[in-house]
Amino acid sequence: MPNRNQPNSIEREQKVSAINIPQRGFSPKEFETRVERARQIMHKHKFDALLVSSPPNVRYFTGFDSQFWESPTRPWFVVVPLEGDPVAVIPEIGAPEMALTWMKDIRTWQAPNPEDDGISLLKSTIESFPRRYGRIGAELGREMALRMPVSDLLRLRDTLALEIADGSPCIWEIRMVKTPAEIDHIHYICQIASDAYEALPASISIGESEREIARKLRIDIARRGADATPFMPAISGPGGVSQIVCGPHDRLIQAGDVLFIDTGSTFDGYFCDFDRNYAIGSISDEAKRVHDALWLATEVGIAAAVPGAKTDDVFRAMAKIIDDAGAIGNNVGRLGHGLGLQLTEPPSHRLGDDTLIVENMVLTIEPGMEYAPGKMIVHEENIAITKDGPRLLTKRAPREMPTIR
Repeated sequence: MPNRNQPNSIEREQKVSAINIPQRGFSPKEFETRVERARQIMHKHKFDALLVSSPPNVRYFTGFDSQFWESPTRPWFVVVPLEGDPVAVIPEIGAPEMALTWMKDIRTWQAPNPEDDGISLLKSTIESFPRRYGRIGAELGREMALRMPVSDLLRLRDTLALEIADGSPCIWEIRMVKTPAEIDHIHYICQIASDAYEALPASISIGESEREIARKLRIDIARRGADATPFMPAISGPGGVSQIVCGPHDRLIQAGDVLFIDTGSTFDGYFCDFDRNYAIGSISDEAKRVHDALWLATEVGIAAAVPGAKTDDVFRAMAKIIDDAGAIGNNVGRLGHGLGLQLTEPPSHRLGDDTLIVENMVLTIEPGMEYAPGKMIVHEENIAITKDGPRLLTKRAPREMPTIR
């Protein structure tokens, strides 16, 4: 049976309405500002243009979105030149929706056409722009993926009058610093998920399955205003969990378990990414101790994320708390990362990343530790970097785990 005091639909609507809802979409001025900043960074990287094809990058520069991304049949391209307006080179089927964005130059072909799926049109578009450096940057590197056949990329490379180089460092330098409007979107979805996490204990009980609990939380997040929840692992285990990226499964939660739930939910394309831990009945004193150490490590990590610091500094601050608490491992490989149009983005809080933290980055703070074989606990919060320091976008997790009875 559900726990008492579960909020009804009217109470839930009232709670959602208290959150300031950002306007969907962005103004042409927003995109003009993004492109102008992109050009400054492109100069530094010596690119005459950027070629993007993946949904997040196309959306970043154009505002275009479609459920049709689920179909892999047709490639889509956007060219951002150093001089001149950005150009969408897309299948004809997408032209009416692209025309609703700020984009003015939309060039189409009848697709699918495997013999020439936009490649000749893309080539002529790229070669029509002025050349200064003789290079175009494409999504070839870190945490990037081209949404086109590799054979088409090779054909374009072999016939294009410019070098196709790795543009991912340039693109990530552009995207890592968010605009105020982007941060408002992320803050909103973080608040939605925070409220849903707080309400969850009232709606679940010992003996329910991980799958059913995740379903309830997903529905509540949607009711509160999220567009989608592409990521929601829910994992339980006695005193902790063995991993944090798979599930939910059909396992029934039992007394003594720690229930871990992470959510990557979206509003207007922008993600939150943070978890919460719940004690199922009475948990061990050791699990309570580790949870408290991780809560403190989160505090330290948040405090360390200031303009001028580096991601390595944030890692070291958290790692000291974790190591002192007796960590025997952490299979996550880092202690947080960037966040925005994708669930995870650069940079990473890990030794060797060495990214300078600057104003208007959005980061996750994610300390975790395995304290006994197969027993791991992880904390995560989302923050924005301001000139005065970190700003919490999520509602801070309670220091003690909420209890499910």
